[in-house]
Amino acid sequence: MSKEIVSININFDQQINESFLRMFGTAVQMILGRMFGQDVYVPPISITGDHKQVETFAKALAGEKKYFDSYVKYGLNDPRTYRNKYELQSAVTNFERATGIKWPFK
Repeated sequence: MSKEIVSININFDQQINESFLRMFGTAVQMILGRMFGQDVYVPPISITGDHKQVETFAKALAGEKKYFDSYVKYGLNDPRTYRNKYELQSAVTNFERATGIKWPFK
């Protein structure tokens, strides 16, 4: 039996259904896990859609990382953490508007 690497393609232009949402949530979970230092395997991932969709996706991911790092470094009640939380909320709102997809982590 051969083991082949399966890549993940996130295509924001495709029809949104339960299968896509499940795959999307899993892919985002893997990406965030890797960004937060977990030793998880992340298969090759391609992200397609219009420029705004891809850009807002990247900004939402970066916002998650920035907020988490701020929370760990400064604590939940620090003004820097609050600022990063609101920046994340803004990035998530922009992503949801651009794609019509709910951000899987709130």
